[in-house]
Amino acid sequence: MKNIFVVGSGIMGSGVAQVCTQSGYGVSLMDTNKKALGKALKKIEWSLNKLEKKNLLDEKAVDILSRLNTTDSLEKAENADIVLEAAVEDVKTKHTVFEDLEHICRPDTIFGTNTSSIPITEIASILKNPERFVGIHFFNPVHRMKLVEIIKGLATSNNTVERVKNFVLAIGKEPVMVNRDQAGFIVNRINGMAFLEALRLLEKGVASVEDIDKAMRLGLGNPMGPFQLMDLVGLDVVLNARMGIYNETREPNHFPPSILRNMVKAGYLGRKTGKGFYEYK
Repeated sequence: MKNIFVVGSGIMGSGVAQVCTQSGYGVSLMDTNKKALGKALKKIEWSLNKLEKKNLLDEKAVDILSRLNTTDSLEKAENADIVLEAAVEDVKTKHTVFEDLEHICRPDTIFGTNTSSIPITEIASILKNPERFVGIHFFNPVHRMKLVEIIKGLATSNNTVERVKNFVLAIGKEPVMVNRDQAGFIVNRINGMAFLEALRLLEKGVASVEDIDKAMRLGLGNPMGPFQLMDLVGLDVVLNARMGIYNETREPNHFPPSILRNMVKAGYLGRKTGKGFYEYK
């Protein structure tokens, strides 16, 4: 693999683009929102310059950036070896993206989605060749987190999985296999329950946001408490992930508490909006 095409320039898409570029790949970062695309490019440049000052790069930041291109058109994916989609967590949006890409890309191009909650098989259902479709789930912040979940859909071929494993290792990440396609995969399935319990404790007045976070940091050695982590990930992302699991299982214990749903309605999404369970300047 040489050419990587990333769809979506948000937190995850820009992070994936940066890591791939740092690893020597030619990367095209695509978004129809030119303002968001410009913001993402500035963020990547800032991050690389910061790493360079700390002597954490193998080459100059300017040389790494020379391998990164931006575009507002999916047509630029025609020569991509792998497409990594990090668009909004909406299955209709993802269907539209991959339907278009199937007419643009080569037959051997791998299609990967960074979804954190939507079943892989459901997204791949609109493709004529679902064998090349796979879940490639990165974690935030991408440049720090080593883990990548690789999720097989019902039709995903073993060849696709092996190629993606090699790619994940080549960009310095550690893959884990999710052999059964279920919403939430491994980490979000487990960690999400901790989020829900923390929210329920808060709603019942058992403890404050600060003390729940403090208890989880000092008691379990976690680097962040659940509310700090939800603010970092984005409360809208957390809500969509929880609803994805609930809609698949219909188990009441997976249904998000009203405090999370109401905060998302109010636009309090965490760090990216300046306010979540904490306020950010």
